[in-house]
Amino acid sequence: MSYFSSIYNDDIPSRAVTVYMYLVHRANSDGQCWPSERKIAMDLSISKSTVKRAIADLVEHRYIKVEQRYRKSGAKSSLLFTITDFEKHLHSKG
Repeated sequence: MSYFSSIYNDDIPSRAVTVYMYLVHRANSDGQCWPSERKIAMDLSISKSTVKRAIADLVEHRYIKVEQRYRKSGAKSSLLFTITDFEKHLHSKG
């Protein structure tokens, strides 16, 4: 069974599936990436508000974890996205 079978079979909106695939594709070997919501929206040709809803869906269904990062000055930096169970994806190529 493919790693992605669970997200295809889960009751999750297509916007979330699309953003999930994008994040998995961008993730490093630790399952982490940090594209901006604006960058995701531009790359996928969807609105930033759709990206935000998709991220909320993915967090709710526990497909990703999101952490707000901060600069030394205390100002907000990028979001850190962590794909949960990413190691399963690395070992399942089918």
